[in-house]
Amino acid sequence: MVHQNRLLRAAVLLLPVVTLIVLLGACMTPNGGNAPPASGDGYLFCFWNMENFFDDKDDGRRGPDKEYDEWFAQDKKALEEKLDHLSSALMKMNDGKGPDIIAGAELESERSAELLMEALNAKITDPQQQYKHILFKEIKGGRHIATVIITRLDVDKDRTQLLGKYQQRILEGHLKANGHELVIIASHWTSMVSDEKGDKRDKYADVIYGRFRAMHTSNPQVDFLVCGDFNDSPDDESVTKHLHAIGDKSKVKSGGSEPYLFHLFADKKYSDGTTGSENYRGKWSTFDQIAVSPDMLGGGSWTCETETARIVNDLTADHKGHPHRFGNEKDRGERGWSDHFPVTVRLKVADK
Repeated sequence: MVHQNRLLRAAVLLLPVVTLIVLLGACMTPNGGNAPPASGDGYLFCFWNMENFFDDKDDGRRGPDKEYDEWFAQDKKALEEKLDHLSSALMKMNDGKGPDIIAGAELESERSAELLMEALNAKITDPQQQYKHILFKEIKGGRHIATVIITRLDVDKDRTQLLGKYQQRILEGHLKANGHELVIIASHWTSMVSDEKGDKRDKYADVIYGRFRAMHTSNPQVDFLVCGDFNDSPDDESVTKHLHAIGDKSKVKSGGSEPYLFHLFADKKYSDGTTGSENYRGKWSTFDQIAVSPDMLGGGSWTCETETARIVNDLTADHKGHPHRFGNEKDRGERGWSDHFPVTVRLKVADK
């Protein structure tokens, strides 16, 4: 009996220690996540402009946002159709698992992202493959069409921020896999309608490049990925001179005080109108783009498999092969997905 009492007292004394160990173990992973291991093909990254994707709440938006704010809040069927279209297309990627990292544009709110993540997870049976994290910051001015990152990887959520004093749609997120950090900039630059000369797009590029250069100066091995709807072509000066994103790998790898990013869609065909991620009145444009830091071209913690970069034009196209837009409340006929095609690339990460 005495022996049993001693064992009981020892167990009681050890309980707080065991609890502390469990809590510390959970804290070792950012935001308590359990990221799935990468497959032999690594992780699939996707950027997609999701075309006026508003949530289920009427927030009293004004201007161009008003019709979408009211429509999706009042028409449950339309919202469910939008969610099903977006999530179904995404889940057809990556061998039926969906992209491991999704960067999106034109989402009204974090609620929009939550609805999409719920729709995606409803189509996933493996708990380890569920999406767990949303990185989002509410924009304060202009249209309420923000950028977001949704992922099943670990994140450092507290470091999520918007860049620039007036650049409302430049989201910086920090992800981790195998202990290696990946910085992602998801952006949506000013359109040609409101910025005909391109001055505002130049400023978007300047802000992003300034952030990259500062991080690269501090750590030349920084793994830094920029994506977004730039509303300019890959060969426009906003991209090549202001963002410093080019297609010359040797020049990118050379580094220097003015480091370059490697542009995955720098090939001439993505700028000459023969193909693209968006088609307006019969004219192709590659506004949706991805660029990566020098360290991601091989030998670093994260590697971008540049040859896998593609415009995904076979999942959401209409009968002409153009992006099939979802449209607005007044449109009739079959609804599509978005007026932009997604762009994807595979990323690999080193072991711990």
